[in-house]
Amino acid sequence: MVSDTAKRYGPVRARAAVYWLATAAVASELAVGGIWDIARLPYVRDLVTHLGYPSYFLVLLGTWKVLGAIALLAPGRALVKEWAYAGAFFTYTGAVVSHLITGYALGEVWLLTILTALTALSWALRPAGRRTPSEGPPLGAKQ
Repeated sequence: MVSDTAKRYGPVRARAAVYWLATAAVASELAVGGIWDIARLPYVRDLVTHLGYPSYFLVLLGTWKVLGAIALLAPGRALVKEWAYAGAFFTYTGAVVSHLITGYALGEVWLLTILTALTALSWALRPAGRRTPSEGPPLGAKQ
């Protein structure tokens, strides 16, 4: 038999777990990918050049990715988190389009599509303390 406390807080814990898993995945990819971009690893440099972007773009993009990862994980600063979510979403969707336009197969963008979905999931499930004051309650929360 499930206690009243478990009934009341079970969905909250599950929601928090999914939020943190999605956020950790996105922040990890942003941090690692950003460091790879800044370091201009040959694989990354060749990929970006094939997509039609100049190699100096990697340093700019990588710096913003690392800062975005920090913003997503740091407490407070809800407005900065909003910008980080927007930046991650634009990065991933832009990468999907860039890959498809330059001839990559649809099957080669699955990871970027998953990261886009995880970014949206993390944004939608973020707790009240990570939202801007003008926003309403979290998606699906009882009022």
